[in-house]
Amino acid sequence: MPTTAPVIDVIIPAYNEEESIALVVKELPAGLIRDIIVCNNNSSDDTAAVARAAGATVVDEKRAGYGSACLRGMAHIALRPEAEWPDIVVFIDGDHSDYPEQLPEVVAPILNNGADLVIGSRATGDLEPGSMQPQQIFGNWLATSLIKLIYGIEFTDLGPFRAIRYPALRELGMEDPDFGWTVEMQVRAAKAGMNCVEVPVRYRKRIGVSKISGTVRGTFLAGHKILWTIFKLI
Repeated sequence: MPTTAPVIDVIIPAYNEEESIALVVKELPAGLIRDIIVCNNNSSDDTAAVARAAGATVVDEKRAGYGSACLRGMAHIALRPEAEWPDIVVFIDGDHSDYPEQLPEVVAPILNNGADLVIGSRATGDLEPGSMQPQQIFGNWLATSLIKLIYGIEFTDLGPFRAIRYPALRELGMEDPDFGWTVEMQVRAAKAGMNCVEVPVRYRKRIGVSKISGTVRGTFLAGHKILWTIFKLI
């Protein structure tokens, strides 16, 4: 990492998060961040306007899907001249379930210990009762157990709050457009032999209803896609 202050950009995928997005943007430690990019994933509410008013850069992605929104944020960063690319990219959800003020803790292993990828682990952190459904907890356990078995690297969570060195992110070749995004990143990093670590993070009940765990169909589709992604990358 450079001896000067690292350049950190934040990507926030957001679909109908007008009630929460301003809180997430404003609670990120502004002094550490160059740009906060809210990827408006074809929202039908005022997510984009609220995020822009809170000080974020807003880009639009009409193709539905969590991964599609994240890829759009990455594409926005890549449009900068290479000399202006960031050192670190942080991903965080727009529903205020994560604690944005923990960003320094999430990037610390990259800055201090040479990590490539840092996952904010809800499993080892402070989990507010009811913030994760039983099927989410079980799904995380199953997915991380399979990653350890197949790829030989230990994770405890597929948490959305994560940081990665920008050169490493480009190297991964991310492509999943929806539910498999987080696990794809971890599996690709494991296969590439990257230095992956976890830090405990706090997690609370989200604002609004989850588009995934809030419905039986969403939970089933997400679980199926996560498992399929783990096996397809072998």
